[in-house]
Amino acid sequence: MRGLTGPGPGGARSTARTASTATAVLAAAVLLASGCGASGTGARDEGPARVDDGASPATPATAPSPAPDRVDAVRLIKRDPAVSVQVKRELKPCVADEYPVDVSYGNLTGEARDDVVVNVLTCGDAVGIGAYVYRHQDGSYVNVFSAEEPPVYAEIDRGDLVVTKQVYDRGDPVSSPSGEDVITYRWVSGRFGEKYRTHNEYGPVAGAVPTPAPES
Repeated sequence: MRGLTGPGPGGARSTARTASTATAVLAAAVLLASGCGASGTGARDEGPARVDDGASPATPATAPSPAPDRVDAVRLIKRDPAVSVQVKRELKPCVADEYPVDVSYGNLTGEARDDVVVNVLTCGDAVGIGAYVYRHQDGSYVNVFSAEEPPVYAEIDRGDLVVTKQVYDRGDPVSSPSGEDVITYRWVSGRFGEKYRTHNEYGPVAGAVPTPAPES
């Protein structure tokens, strides 16, 4: 009987190839593992890569404030029985069909629609001859304030009605009043009531040289 012996030359070559293949597989596995663990060179493990298409997040659009309903101020004044005949007579075009009126819109009386402040001026020197406030009631505009002592001008200031009346001393020219009264009105219990009043005295024009008194 042939006794048990070691592998022959063919078996040694087969064993060597098997060992070489196993060594190559092991080396590849080690290389792959080290590549995954290396910083900045291996596969990402934070999840899918972020795709930046350059578009910034959409900003919510702000809804524009609704524009107030425009009124025909000239027609409103001429049809208002509370406006004096003198003011209506003075209200005429200065150039072509341009009338000397200033119109402001704002919330003075708490209505859903804005109130309308109308100032009627003269054409030549733009002196205010009438100031009026109209409130929207029952589908139309109603006069709730009038001031017709010229020079006068009304405006809206933070929800209050502010009326400025220039004051003249005897001999003052129209262009140079001596001072002004500034009166603040607030809408209370269905009407405008006076809240504040200030008086400002105008000083001489800056840089003006006073005229010396004549010698006796």
